Amino acid sequence: MKLGTQVVDKFKKLWVYYLWQSFLAAVALFILVLALGKNEMVVISAMGATAFIVFAMPTAVSAQTRNVIGGHLVGLVLGTIFYFITLPYFIEYPLAVGIAIFVMVALDVEHPPAAGTTLAVVINGVSPDVFITIMAGALVLSQCHYYLRHHLKDLI
Repeated sequence: MKLGTQVVDKFKKLWVYYLWQSFLAAVALFILVLALGKNEMVVISAMGATAFIVFAMPTAVSAQTRNVIGGHLVGLVLGTIFYFITLPYFIEYPLAVGIAIFVMVALDVEHPPAAGTTLAVVINGVSPDVFITIMAGALVLSQCHYYLRHHLKDLI
């Protein structure tokens, strides 16, 4: 029963932040969805995870601008490279994600949702519109994080 009480107490204390930060994440994704359109929804799923980290875990290392932008850039680049490599999908997809993780860690731009960007691009390819939108989305989310940092609280 103690766990339930802790959850209720935390909710009572932070409920305004829960609503505010969830609303901000929804607005950011709304803009990205409008920009990408219905045909690119697989790629946008990684941005949903980024929005969660930025707005629900704002003090996490993976919410920092360097990680959000750098991680998605790594994901887009490696996803594009592997899109043009001909391997069986059951080798290509995990290999692309594994190498993306390695490169993100090596470059100190760890951002877990960017592994999803890699996988989405390997599966679907990337157009200039998708590349620009994902990078613009990462930039917008990073800027929201930066400018709102004094108004965001860790919700987890």
